[in-house]
Amino acid sequence: MVKIVIDAGHGFNTPGKRSPDDEREWTFNNKVAQYAIAKLETYKDVEILRVDDPSGKTDVPLNTRTNRANKWKADVYASIHHNALTGKWGKHSGIETYTMDKPKANPKSIEIAGAVHPRIVVAMGVSDRGMKRANFHVLRESAMPAILTEGGFMDSTIDILKLRDNHYLKSQGEAIAEGLAEYFKLEPKTIPEDNQTQTPAEGEENLYKPTSQAIVNSTIAVLQQLENMGEGPISPLWREKLLNGTLTDSDAIGLLYVAIDRGLLKDVT
Repeated sequence: MVKIVIDAGHGFNTPGKRSPDDEREWTFNNKVAQYAIAKLETYKDVEILRVDDPSGKTDVPLNTRTNRANKWKADVYASIHHNALTGKWGKHSGIETYTMDKPKANPKSIEIAGAVHPRIVVAMGVSDRGMKRANFHVLRESAMPAILTEGGFMDSTIDILKLRDNHYLKSQGEAIAEGLAEYFKLEPKTIPEDNQTQTPAEGEENLYKPTSQAIVNSTIAVLQQLENMGEGPISPLWREKLLNGTLTDSDAIGLLYVAIDRGLLKDVT
């Protein structure tokens, strides 16, 4: 049984946590959390604990949240947030995912972030600001691997268009769930027989299967260049999964998006 903690960040009335048009961060966080939980519930052998106030009325103290997660002996802590830079509308944009900074960094946290972060980038369709490290309470005081996602800027004229669209919030929540499911090797619940005729063969629907060694070599070359650019860590899981044949389609799309965003494919026509 995999025990997953979901934390939808700040309360509805937490000062400062809102867009320039007074849209509350909790509203965005809550929707993403609900979609993530709904998706996680489609997998076998999962227990979910939400440690914030689902009504948004109370900004539950951070100590209370991490204490509950630790007492519950969770396997992972996923804290869902949305960013703000100046509190005024601007052109800044992008997705960030945080893990604890050294020396207390849990290597499993970085691996989990590597499974989740590129999926959020693809789901939201905005720029990739990278996987980062910070000394945030929920990352520091959780006894289990922990990640904190920033799914876009509330004060961005670019990102707010996506944050106001439930389609993108659902995609973001499902991206978080799918990244966790991949890391913990969760299996989907049994599909009803009347739906099975529309389902690809097991193991074939998501695997990225390049047709030649040249494509594999090219993908490895892109990974090597990304790893050497110093613009944020690239998950070693991508290289490992590419070589052992378990890289998924969404991984490949995420890798392509990162490569484009960092200028590696700017000359492609």
